[in-house]
Amino acid sequence: MDKPKIEIGEEIVAGFAKYRLPGVTAARGRDRGVGPYQRMVLRGATLIDGTGAPPWGLVDIVVEGGTIIDIVSVGAPGLPIKPDRRPAEAEFEIDCEGRFVTPGFVDSHAHVGAPFHASMGEMPPADYVYKLWLAHGVTTVRETGCFNGLAWTLQQKNASAAHEIAAPNLYAYAYFPAINDYLKTIHTPAAAREWMRQLADKGADGVKFFGAPPAIMEAALDEARNVGLRTCCHHATLAVSRMNALTTAKWGLTSSEHSYGLPEALFDDKTVQAFPSGYHYNDEYLRFSTAGTTFLQAAKPGSAKWEEVLDGFIEAGHTFVPTMNVYDANRDLMRTRRADWHERYTAPNLMRYFEPHRGGHGSYWYRWSTQNEVEWRETFRLWMHFLRDFKNRGGRVCAGSDSGFMYQVYGFGYVRELELLQEAGFNPLEVLRAATAHGADLLGIDDLTGSIEVGKRADILIHDSNPLDDFKLLYGTGALRLDEVKQQGRWDRCLRYTIKDGVVFDCAELLRDVEGMVEAYKISEASGAQ
Repeated sequence: MDKPKIEIGEEIVAGFAKYRLPGVTAARGRDRGVGPYQRMVLRGATLIDGTGAPPWGLVDIVVEGGTIIDIVSVGAPGLPIKPDRRPAEAEFEIDCEGRFVTPGFVDSHAHVGAPFHASMGEMPPADYVYKLWLAHGVTTVRETGCFNGLAWTLQQKNASAAHEIAAPNLYAYAYFPAINDYLKTIHTPAAAREWMRQLADKGADGVKFFGAPPAIMEAALDEARNVGLRTCCHHATLAVSRMNALTTAKWGLTSSEHSYGLPEALFDDKTVQAFPSGYHYNDEYLRFSTAGTTFLQAAKPGSAKWEEVLDGFIEAGHTFVPTMNVYDANRDLMRTRRADWHERYTAPNLMRYFEPHRGGHGSYWYRWSTQNEVEWRETFRLWMHFLRDFKNRGGRVCAGSDSGFMYQVYGFGYVRELELLQEAGFNPLEVLRAATAHGADLLGIDDLTGSIEVGKRADILIHDSNPLDDFKLLYGTGALRLDEVKQQGRWDRCLRYTIKDGVVFDCAELLRDVEGMVEAYKISEASGAQ
């Protein structure tokens, strides 16, 4: 009874298979990207290395296979390059003079697909998701839940590592099935420990929790550490009254996702949130509108309780992955719903999933009101204040998108997260570090990626202008600017190439592919309707 069975293959681990995402088509081949090359040189770049250091250079970066083997200073801005310093020629070179180079981005909370109902039509294929990520500079993804199945995710991870598909490097965090009786197949601490051991043997990189009975959760976290699995948790409302984010942080949870569990840790005049009359968790509108009032019931910035909780998270060595972007529509639905990129880059079936309908996760707009937005704006203010205070005390905050929900589209949602971190009080270098070095630290792969240093994986972005000046220039659409000569608007973009593990992707080419997929969906649907 205490030995749960892990089903691998087409199933999700232990008991979650019947709730799996239906029909995400896996990537089967690589049609974009060149390399990796035996030797590649990026010439004359201004380097922003991801550690928090300011831009410097000019440098030549030498890559062999998928590894950075040398970074050579070859000059300074405004002066001629010193030819005697330059590394030898390579079989592939990119002229980076006047350009900026950063590490590839780490999306610390992401999913390949969304939980469509059959009425939405087929989900966009994995290629759609991967190309949008790569086109926005995402070279590493923590897949938090593996809802397409652990075996599915591991197969795609291995195919990406072998350069067989055009995709970021994937890290698989399997769902832990013990939140409540509806989604529970683990019932004892001993079973939780055995499940962790089996999961590690199967090759997972970590575990995604939504909560569990406290004894089971504590045992699972302990065993995860024993077998080398990292952990994250969306502290679900159904479980948070028994253990908030600070409780699980003290038990060794690696990171908390979103904001859930944090305001509950800040309660000082109650232990359970005051829910409105008629509240029902399975009504998505009530669930998400009420979530916008949780911070309003918590201790305020600067209070003794606020400071105590900050100290507790710092002492625990905890990490936050806030994914603020996926809740952005909650404070301004009309702006988010009409974002510039939806027409060209949002698949119509994905857009249908975003629109209000019963039974779809995050599709709760059928009653959204001005009051809901006012409450969520205040929630964002308090949430951002906590993240800023936590960061300023040395705490780690990472960039994650959780796209595929609430009008947030893969890649675009990640860039929005960078903007929101800046709004929260992170300066641009701190934002970049959250998106690169700190993301790699969170995943335990800081020896492989996250910064541009000799010996690390060649996960590198090449920008036509300094991305620190304006994160809007990272959007696939670019940002609307004025052409002073023509006196008309133009769309400027900074990201030119994404290099993932030594493979060079042309971002404009990837975006054209995605636009073609979206157009094909529209034509197919139009012909079917006739």
